[in-house]
Amino acid sequence: MKNNYLETLYPTWGQQFVMDDVLFEMNTGHQHLVIFNNAQWGTVMALDGVIQTTEKDEFIYHEMMTHVPMLAHGEAKKVLIIGGGDGGILREVLKHQNVESVTQVEIDQQVIDMCIQYLPNHSAGAYSNPKANIVIADGVDFVNQCTDKFDVIISDSTDPMGPGEVLFTSRFYQGIKNCLNEGGVFVAQNGVSFLQTDEVTTTYKRLSPLFTEASFYSGAVPTYVGGIMTFAWATDNVALKKVPLETIEARFKAANLSTRFYTPAVHKGSFALPQYVLDAIQS
Repeated sequence: MKNNYLETLYPTWGQQFVMDDVLFEMNTGHQHLVIFNNAQWGTVMALDGVIQTTEKDEFIYHEMMTHVPMLAHGEAKKVLIIGGGDGGILREVLKHQNVESVTQVEIDQQVIDMCIQYLPNHSAGAYSNPKANIVIADGVDFVNQCTDKFDVIISDSTDPMGPGEVLFTSRFYQGIKNCLNEGGVFVAQNGVSFLQTDEVTTTYKRLSPLFTEASFYSGAVPTYVGGIMTFAWATDNVALKKVPLETIEARFKAANLSTRFYTPAVHKGSFALPQYVLDAIQS
């Protein structure tokens, strides 16, 4: 008899996965980690009752989190990733040949180790790339003590609970502001906006005093159920959101990127937000 994995993100509703094989399960000291196989979604990783990533649809999330800020910026040399222990963001950032260095700050070495072992296609060798500098540390402490400056900062955190909760605080965003280069951009996972609208409003309230422009863009990732996912967007360079499609197309072509979801047209369209999100921000 196979066991089922019931996601417990929401108290009254959820999704369930058949666990064909449980590959790994433990309490890491930071969080409860389980990795299992599912016929539909391939290898699946969950933390503290919440699906984090699946082999089948990870590319949508990782491409949108990476290529939108990278190609909007156009000249990013130094990139900072907070979280993202599965390695998918690191893999996508390193596809940009102009990048000189990528620092990744992950609180939990176990997550990296287990993902290299059980989800190797997520990082696809990125952890052994000489441009990658991996720091095992608390992301909030790192950005508040950091003397380096970065062109693009990507926060690939869990939802605001457990170890990920601090990555949605004003102290974290203040630290981000301090280590972002002039003209740089910060993006962050910001939940499924229809079901987690309070994440959108809270993030907006905390980012807007710090940055000239605090906004969101979106993408639909099937296993993050409940509609579109919103990604926070914060910068002092208001031109970045309005880079013409022709320019994005030219940068995309020059970067010689191979993508399965991201296109320059999707990039431009992702900044068009549903009215319910706009209403939540404006309220």
